[in-house]
Amino acid sequence: MNNGRNGKALEIFATCPQSSQVSREDYLKSVIDVARWSEAAGCRGILVYTDNSLVDPWLVAQIILQNTKMLAPLVAVQPVYMHPYAVAKMAATYAYLYGRKIYLNMVAGGFKNDLLALNDTTPHDDRYKRLVEYTTIIMQLLASPDPVTFVGKFYQVKNLRMTPPMVPGLKPGVFLSGSSEAGQSAAEALGATAIQYPKPPKEYEAEPPRLVVPAGVRVGIITRPDEASAWSVAHERFPEDRKGQITHQLAMKISDSQWHKQLSEMARETKNGNGPYWLHPFENYKTFCPYLVGNYESVASELSRYFNVGYRTFILDIPPSQEELAHTGEVFRLAAQQVNV
Repeated sequence: MNNGRNGKALEIFATCPQSSQVSREDYLKSVIDVARWSEAAGCRGILVYTDNSLVDPWLVAQIILQNTKMLAPLVAVQPVYMHPYAVAKMAATYAYLYGRKIYLNMVAGGFKNDLLALNDTTPHDDRYKRLVEYTTIIMQLLASPDPVTFVGKFYQVKNLRMTPPMVPGLKPGVFLSGSSEAGQSAAEALGATAIQYPKPPKEYEAEPPRLVVPAGVRVGIITRPDEASAWSVAHERFPEDRKGQITHQLAMKISDSQWHKQLSEMARETKNGNGPYWLHPFENYKTFCPYLVGNYESVASELSRYFNVGYRTFILDIPPSQEELAHTGEVFRLAAQQVNV
């Protein structure tokens, strides 16, 4: 799926199944299957979530590395869980053992109850300032064999050295949420790829996004050669769920995430729309991203509009089957032919 023109490649990431949604007996096989499907489809990498309810993402990332040849785990990293030295050590160790690059998805917050359980009461914007310090230490440790000294508001290290050093050319890529002003500022400070939960592309054409750093979007796709089949699959996979709707409403009340509020507002604005942009799964608490639904041509057209305003990285939702990734690959192929760069 990595397509592009004039050297501006499109990078596509899948998402790994969550342990909270798959039985313990089936989870390991599910991870391996999705990783192999994603690699076969041409994905650059695969996002591995983290929160208090899930198995450790670093161990899942190792399973992915052991069962694929090129797919890069995009490991979610929550500063409350581990010291920046431990993150740098894991990235360097994977490079040393597997000769493979990984990506880091730097997480500033999380579910509010998770943070409170960990006694992290840091305000929203300060969490991003903390994340900048945290990530800076990680990347300095991986950039040079020389000792690192860093003195910040949240973290301090003195003459800290990474041994063995990062294998040349395998330093991780860095992603973080860029939906809020604080997130965008953090991405700019770090030179990281800012990932957003997108609005319908027409919103960006009216008011182009401010993209100072590389940027991407998190989006699900359900597509088929004909429109009716695509929507039939969409409604079968994501039926109305009253319990899920109530859970979504409760989550909204306790969340301080800007992207959560933005998507909820967008759901109200697009509820009666007839286009491919669909927030029904989000409203029913089945996923945390918008979906594009429709035939190949309509979804490809929407994707090309995201390309044309500057988005080059796409993180897909968890693929339910290898067949679904094949359909998704087709719309990215068609959309790449329309890129105006």
